[in-house]
Amino acid sequence: MARYDDEGRLRYVGRTTTLAQAAGTALAGMLHRARRGHPWTGWSFSAGWGSRETLNVTLVEPELVVEVGIDVARDASGRWRHAARWHRARPDLSPTDVPRWSPAP
Repeated sequence: MARYDDEGRLRYVGRTTTLAQAAGTALAGMLHRARRGHPWTGWSFSAGWGSRETLNVTLVEPELVVEVGIDVARDASGRWRHAARWHRARPDLSPTDVPRWSPAP
């Protein structure tokens, strides 16, 4: 999951719990593979908090807004420490409708 910061940079903010198969299938139809120049090209992502296992990731265009439930705990970088709970896609919103990301104080 990502949000834009005050400088317009796409910031990694956390991950979701595993999606139910129906939700994953529906979501896949709303995502588009990233074009060249995605800001996270070459990054690796861990499978979980404190895990050394990395995930096989397909980068997508950062265009879809989703609604999630989060625990307020953040790590030193300001990212959500616990996985977010998926609620629904919000195709009625654009990333510019989402408040900008700021690290935890």
